[in-house]
Amino acid sequence: MGNAVLVTGGAGFIGSHLVDALLAQGHAVRVVDNFSTGSRDNLAHCLARISLLEGDVGDPDIALAACRDVEYVFHQAAIPSVPRSVKDPFSTQRAGEIATLRLLDACAAQGVKRIMYAASSSAYGDAPGLPRAETMPPAPMSPYAASKLACEYYVRAYAHCRGLDGVCLRYFNIFGPRQDPDSPYSAVIALFLKLMRQGQAPHIHGDGEQTRDFTYVVNVVHANLLAMRVRGPLNGQAINVGCGERSSLNALVAALNDALGTSLTPTYGPPRAGDVAHSLADISRARELLGYVPRVPFPEGIRRLAAACPI
Repeated sequence: MGNAVLVTGGAGFIGSHLVDALLAQGHAVRVVDNFSTGSRDNLAHCLARISLLEGDVGDPDIALAACRDVEYVFHQAAIPSVPRSVKDPFSTQRAGEIATLRLLDACAAQGVKRIMYAASSSAYGDAPGLPRAETMPPAPMSPYAASKLACEYYVRAYAHCRGLDGVCLRYFNIFGPRQDPDSPYSAVIALFLKLMRQGQAPHIHGDGEQTRDFTYVVNVVHANLLAMRVRGPLNGQAINVGCGERSSLNALVAALNDALGTSLTPTYGPPRAGDVAHSLADISRARELLGYVPRVPFPEGIRRLAAACPI
């Protein structure tokens, strides 16, 4: 049996894929989730093989119990929505800074070796210059982005003052199976896929020429596992996780049309508050420090998603 690991938010989209990969590698896996956004269905196939703790890591007792006898922590729990953070910033803070600080304190107290924190490319905001490199000054444009960035600073601080090694993996627009298309804050690909399967035209906020580094979930799982295995200390630093390529929302609709065999034309409306115009990851640091190379490019990811999510 491999080292014991904890996945916070393990019933969520990315967290549940991490759970599958860790189990496949022989690790003893513990999941903590309050099921505010995660789904039990995402773990139904592996419940007998994991230890499940239902609760919120913002509760100090839950955080301590979750970290007991654990060597590595993958901190995925959050409220992953820019629009929701604009509407209710205080919930974002409770699920972000407060819960992360409680978890970090529990990790340090329980002797955890390293925490892999799910950071966000939203930290870069609309700062000039592409691709986004970790050396660029952050410019968060939403409470969600500000919360994610604040948590990065806590991870770095605990690495320096409490001896808890960590790394902040800045995710770029992750997509794949198990993303919830029914939430009012659904990620764009999950939402567009559902609508287009039903023959409905997707709605784009803006002109559709805004670009994203869309990253299939297999790639982010791969980066997390690489980060866990790094021998030397990572000291809480930020590392981009993307594909190093960008696609417009109009190109996304075209790719979905191709995968689904449809020919739907999107509708357009005003841009949303807090959204950035363009995003592209510089993944040279991930390549250098983690040995990370994306395994699934964007077009192949769209094809896999369409095949994995039948009507």
